Amino acid sequence: MAATDTRLGRAVREALGEGSALAQALPGFRPRPAQQRLAVAVAETFERREVLLAEAGTGTGKTYAYLVPALLSGMKTIVSTGTRALQDQLYLRDLPRVRDALGIGLKTALLKGRANYLCRYRMEQAKGEPRFTSREQISQFQRVVAWSGRTRSGDMAELESLAEDSPLLPLVTSTADNCLGTECPFWSDCFVVQARQRAQAADLVVVNHHLLLADLALKQEGFGEILPGAQAFIVDEAHQLPELAAQFFGEGLGARPLVELARDAVSECKDVPGALAAVQEPARALEAATRALRVAMDNLPLRGTAWRALDEVDIEPALHALVQSLAILRDVVAPLREAAPGFDACHARAQDQLGRLQRWLGEEGETGSGSFSGTVFCDAKQTASESEPDPVSDPVSVHWYELTPRGFRLQRTPLDVAAPLRAHREASNAAWVFTSATLAVAGRFDHVAQRLGVEHARELLEPSPFDWDRQALCYLPKGLPEPSSRDFGMALLDALRPVLEASGGRAFLLFASHRALREAAEALQGGPWPLFVQGSEPRHVLLQRFRESGNGVLLGTASFREGVDVAGDALSVVVIDKLPFAAPDDPVFEARLDAIRRAGGNPFRDEQLPQAVIALKQGAGRLIRTETDRGVLVLCDPRLLGKTYGRTFLESLPPLPITREVKDVQAFFADN
Repeated sequence: MAATDTRLGRAVREALGEGSALAQALPGFRPRPAQQRLAVAVAETFERREVLLAEAGTGTGKTYAYLVPALLSGMKTIVSTGTRALQDQLYLRDLPRVRDALGIGLKTALLKGRANYLCRYRMEQAKGEPRFTSREQISQFQRVVAWSGRTRSGDMAELESLAEDSPLLPLVTSTADNCLGTECPFWSDCFVVQARQRAQAADLVVVNHHLLLADLALKQEGFGEILPGAQAFIVDEAHQLPELAAQFFGEGLGARPLVELARDAVSECKDVPGALAAVQEPARALEAATRALRVAMDNLPLRGTAWRALDEVDIEPALHALVQSLAILRDVVAPLREAAPGFDACHARAQDQLGRLQRWLGEEGETGSGSFSGTVFCDAKQTASESEPDPVSDPVSVHWYELTPRGFRLQRTPLDVAAPLRAHREASNAAWVFTSATLAVAGRFDHVAQRLGVEHARELLEPSPFDWDRQALCYLPKGLPEPSSRDFGMALLDALRPVLEASGGRAFLLFASHRALREAAEALQGGPWPLFVQGSEPRHVLLQRFRESGNGVLLGTASFREGVDVAGDALSVVVIDKLPFAAPDDPVFEARLDAIRRAGGNPFRDEQLPQAVIALKQGAGRLIRTETDRGVLVLCDPRLLGKTYGRTFLESLPPLPITREVKDVQAFFADN
C-alpha cells in the first residue's frame, strides 16, 4: 500500500496542502512538499506501529509534520523533546496553533520531571531554616512563597527571575529520593500528582528526554503511570537520545544529594522530641565526610575512571569514611521512621546512596556492613565474556568520576544502551518516530540506528529546502596550520578578520575548547563589533543581547552547537575552528572506543567519525534558519581537504558552494 493510500496519510496531506485549514488559520503558512512527505511517513508509521528514522533539515517544517498526524490519528501519543525550553515552546506555541487550526478538541498535557515543580512540603520545611546564604536568596524565597499561593501548575519555569541553576531550587522542589509520597501532608495539593493526572487523561503528552528516559530506566519520575497506555512515541532531537540514555541506564552519586540528605535529616527533628540529640552529630559527620572526599580528590584530573583514581591517589580512607558515615546515619534514623514520614524517606535515601557508593566501588560485601571487602572495578577492560552480564539489566559499565569546584560526581555508565532501548521500545508495542535535523552521516542512518538499537526501520531523508547557491557560501581558508599547532589560534584569527570586516560582525564563532575561546575573546576585545562571550552572563540573556546588537560577534563552545536560533541579518557568519571530535579525556567515550576495538571494530570509523560529523552538522545548522537568511560558513580545519575522511564531513553538509578565496566572501556580502 502506498503511503498516500492510507486514511491517515490522505488526511495529513490534505491538512498540510493548498487551501487547507492550516493554510487559512496560520499566517505565513504555505504547502511544503518535504513537510508533506515527512507527515505522510509519520502517519504510515503510526498506522503500522513501525519505527521511523527521519532526518528533516532546517526549514522542512518538522514540528508541524509530526503534530498533524499525531492529532489526527486519535492515538495516545507521547512527544519527547531535547530540552525543557523546547518542551515549553512546543506545548505553549506550536501545539495550540496546530490543534486550533485543525479544530480538534483533543486533550493535551505538559509533563516535566518532579524537580521542575514546587514542593509545598519542602517549602514549608525551608521556612526559618538557616540555609540561605545571602539576602538575595531570602528575597527570592519570599517571592517563591508569594507565587505558591497563586500558581495553578506549580511549574518553577513560571518564575522567570529564578535562574535554572539557582541554589534555592533544591530547597523548594523534591526528588524521587526525598518525596514522601502518600505520607506527605500536602499530597492532595501536590503539583506533581496533579501534572501526572492531567497527563493520564490527555491524548497527547509533551515530555522531555530526561523524563522519558528516567521512566524507561525505572527511576520513578512519574511517567511510568501513563507509559503503558501510549500508542505512539515521537522523539524529536533524537540525536541526543543515546548519550542521555547512557546516563539514565547507569547510576550516580553526587556531593550535593549527600549534603542535602544530612541537612534534611536535621530538619526532620523539629517535630520529634529528642531526635536532634541522636541525629545532629551523624548528619554533621556525613557532611564532613563528603567534603573530606572532595578535598582528597583535589589533585586528580577533573574527569577520570575510578580504578585510575584509586591507583594514582590514595582516596580510599576518605571513601571508607563516607561509607561509614552513610551507614551510621541510616542506622540512627531507622528507629525514628515511625515518628515522621520524613525520617522514613531519609532512611531510604541513606540506604540507596550507600548502595550506589558500594556498587561504584565494585564492593562485594553486604550493603549494610559499611566496610570494604575488596574493590573490583567493572571498567572498560572487563569484557562481556568475563562477566556474561544480562544485556538489558546489567550491561558492562565504566565507573568514573567528575569534579566541580566544590563537589564531585561518582558515576556508573553502561557502554552500550542499544539493548535496553530496544527492549523497552519492543515492550511498548507502539509506533516510534525518531527525528532530528542531524541523524544521518553521509546520507546513511547506520550509526544512529545501531546506537538506538533499531534493526528494522523506515528511513526518510529530507534535506533543508533552501536555495543554497543563492543563500550561502562555505569558505575554507588557505594556509592554516594543523589544528594541533601552537600557531593555529592566531592564524585562525588573522584569517577571520577580513571575513568579519566584510560581514560587519554578525558572526558566531564556535570553538573546540574553552582555552581557544578565551584566547579569541582576548584578541577580539576592543574591536569594532560588540563581543558576547559564553559564560559572561546567562545564556538566554547573552543570545538576546546578541540578536539586538545587530552587528555582534558571539563566541561559544560545544554546548552552543545547539539552541542558538538567530534568524535574520544578526547572524550572517558561522565559524567552526576545528572538526568536533570528542575530547579524549572523556572516560565513557574512551571506554566505548576500547569496547569497539575489542569487538573487532574500528573505533575511528564506527564511533569517532560519525559522532564528529553529527556535531559539525549541528554547528553548521546555526547559519541558515529561514528562506530569507544569507550567510557564510567558515570551516577552518585543514583536515577537511588534507585527510581522506574530510570528504565524509563535506558530503554530510548541505550542498553549499565552496570557495578558498576570501574575495568571494567579500563579494558575497557586497551583493547583500
